[in-house]
Amino acid sequence: MKKIDGLFGLFTGITALAILGTLHFIAYVVPTEATMGIVQKIFYFHVPSAYAMYLGAVACLVGSIGYLARGTQFWDSLARAGAEVAVIMGLMVLISGPLWAAKAWGVYWTWDPRLTTSLLSVLVYVAYVVLRAFTGGGEAEKKFAAALGILGAANLPIIHLSVRKWGGTHPQVITGKGGGLNDPNMKLGLLYGVIAFTLLTLLLIWLRVRQDRAQARIDEALDEASALGLVDD
Repeated sequence: MKKIDGLFGLFTGITALAILGTLHFIAYVVPTEATMGIVQKIFYFHVPSAYAMYLGAVACLVGSIGYLARGTQFWDSLARAGAEVAVIMGLMVLISGPLWAAKAWGVYWTWDPRLTTSLLSVLVYVAYVVLRAFTGGGEAEKKFAAALGILGAANLPIIHLSVRKWGGTHPQVITGKGGGLNDPNMKLGLLYGVIAFTLLTLLLIWLRVRQDRAQARIDEALDEASALGLVDD
């Protein structure tokens, strides 16, 4: 246990350094884009947070499938952690995107295919989190939530392909169709952002899984103590 705590502390430190280093690099090394100015630097947080939302959704998918197949607490905790991280990162996407869009498009929101499908995906994971927070922790509730977690992952390919299939105004910066990253430091800024958000996502999932499993053990101990008449109901 002490070894795991030590690894967790080390990983936390590495993640913190990665985030601070990325913030410094984006603020002071990455050049300011000529057309949109400093507002364009939102891009280096918007894209990594979208990627992190995908990671959270994949964790929820894997945990949901694992729980339906095995029925153990670890898989349920992983699914729950993934869904919560997907909501957090999804909200970052939905907040940073309109701030960038206000400069690029002149409006905060349009019902662009990618924006609409991203909003739908976040709402699915919000529903998962609300379901787990306000319903019982029984097997039926967990299985229903697992099915919802699988359903949420089914929307991810639609988000990715929405611009290609249905058009829309959302730029494709990385492929160059939306302006591209002309300076090497811009590409490095995006890479560092993805690495930092990946580490942060893994850290949050790890932390939430540990918390949820610990709470499950406490609840199980209380139930056993209550059954033995050692504590009041």
